[in-house]
Amino acid sequence: MTQQLLEADLDPNPFTQFSRWFEEAKQSQPLHPEAMTVASVGSDGRVSARVCLMKDFNEHGFTFYTNYHSMKGEQISANPRLALCFYWPALERQVRIEGVVVKVAEEESDEYFAIRPRGSQLGAWASDQSHVISGRAGLDARVHKLEEAYRDRPVPRPPHWGGYRVIPVWIEFWQGRMDRLHDRFSYKLREPKDWIIDRLSP
Repeated sequence: MTQQLLEADLDPNPFTQFSRWFEEAKQSQPLHPEAMTVASVGSDGRVSARVCLMKDFNEHGFTFYTNYHSMKGEQISANPRLALCFYWPALERQVRIEGVVVKVAEEESDEYFAIRPRGSQLGAWASDQSHVISGRAGLDARVHKLEEAYRDRPVPRPPHWGGYRVIPVWIEFWQGRMDRLHDRFSYKLREPKDWIIDRLSP
């Protein structure tokens, strides 16, 4: 049955609205509902997009973790603005987010790193993310060396790895409908915690 989205259905707070949709997405799409496309732009104007996993969200923004020396890390350093896109096909819903990016506190990155699987912790040290390597063998050898080095002790967080928080200035909620006449509403930040809601043409 075709769903609809009316302005009366929307919460005045976009984070509350996102939370509602995200909970419904977790029920209808249990495999990675937190997956989001992250688009960044470098100092040369090059646009790159990739899928990352959101690890947290609240009224301060949307958080993900990565290697700061990766392509997206380098692009963020040059241009601290990102666009995010969540798509939940089972619900015919999409959420687009545009905002500025800040690094999360080191303590927050430490806390998250500590609960990651050990293999992922070692991988964060072993992988020179986004950079060219000669082959898989060298990567596997680095992982094995790290396994030996940290065999009987916790793996610390690498200084080049941590979290980013996207602080939104604009969020769009898209509800698919028949005949491509979708329902679209945007929240635009006017002042802190003051959001203007507009209906957009499909």
